[in-house]
Amino acid sequence: MVDLEQNIWRDDFPALSQTIRGKRLAFLDSAASAQKPATVLDAVRGAFETQYANVHRGLYTFSQAKTLEFEAVRSKVADFIGAPDVSSIIFTRNSTEAINMVAQSWGRNFLKAGDEILVSEMEHHANFVPWHILKDQIGVVLKFIPVTDDGQLDLSVLPQLVTERTRLIAVTHVSNVLGTINPLKELIALVRKLNPESVVLVDGSQSVVHMNVDVADLDPDFFVFTGHKLYGPTGVGVLYGRKTLLEAMPPWQGGGDMIDYVSRERVSFAPLPAKFEAGTPAIAEVIGLGAAIDYVRTAGIDAICAWEKALYEYALERFADVDGVTMYGMSPHKAGILSFTLEGCPPADVAMILDQMGVAVRTGHHCCMPLMLRYGIEGTIRASIALYTDKKDIDQLVEGLHKARDLLA
Repeated sequence: MVDLEQNIWRDDFPALSQTIRGKRLAFLDSAASAQKPATVLDAVRGAFETQYANVHRGLYTFSQAKTLEFEAVRSKVADFIGAPDVSSIIFTRNSTEAINMVAQSWGRNFLKAGDEILVSEMEHHANFVPWHILKDQIGVVLKFIPVTDDGQLDLSVLPQLVTERTRLIAVTHVSNVLGTINPLKELIALVRKLNPESVVLVDGSQSVVHMNVDVADLDPDFFVFTGHKLYGPTGVGVLYGRKTLLEAMPPWQGGGDMIDYVSRERVSFAPLPAKFEAGTPAIAEVIGLGAAIDYVRTAGIDAICAWEKALYEYALERFADVDGVTMYGMSPHKAGILSFTLEGCPPADVAMILDQMGVAVRTGHHCCMPLMLRYGIEGTIRASIALYTDKKDIDQLVEGLHKARDLLA
């Protein structure tokens, strides 16, 4: 039984000690970007203050030490997501860049006009727009896994959607709008049965925050996530790829640190992972990501999941007292994301009233316009739960919703 009266992690996050307009801060927009614990802030600052140097390039003490620190994070990431080979971990700026890398390096070189890409209606634009660009560039065909009324993927249609021309399935692990945890093992197994040649890309931007992820068990061909949602810095993300695919893919960008040999006549490229990491990397940010992973593992992902689940259920109980709420995404398999509308109250106006009360939520389409079109709405109010969220945050939110209805409805 989880005791919701005391959050043991909130004090680790300096930003949460602030007040907003004289009110206690209830930060409920972690699905967009999470606050950072002091250990991550210290790690980023320390990376610049102590033995700062470029990595991979110097024989002097600072560079050698920083290179070891940087590469230790690659091993830490591989272990965190269960990747079988550390060389299959590529550092990127974020999930968006990782997906674009796959689209342009793998897709543009290994797909042709008429090949089919299957995405879901609940995808973030980061896992939607790159495939549209590829459609315009080479003429691939986009097909869509529909979403049910309660926010689940309708896997019953896969036998009709997956054909001999299906080359890629790109799907989110956890919806950033609905909170739905998609049954990826079932989906991937079914796709491979229908077309063993299909490649599977999973957007894990939300899943690594809320649950254990083991890519060796899930068995995708590509898996991406971003650091800033995982309590880490902005400017760093991860692409995991099946090694045979990564080795076959050409570099997406050229420059320093990704070459083997350069002359006026020819260029040869370094082996993985350097081949995909041109130029000076986000050194301090990668080190901050390592600190964020340490923090999450110390907190314990099972403990985090239990806390967030209990808070989500408490939030549903409190929402029952608010008139006019329509919830979106009521799958029985959910992360701590509440997406809703309030009858007669424009979401943007509700958000501004909540801000006056110290409550930070996100409104709009949440970079998921196709999903909004599927539900026939322009946008929702989204409150997202993190490990530092507590019962007072939920109470503050509900109080603000009552006030919004009094003023707007």
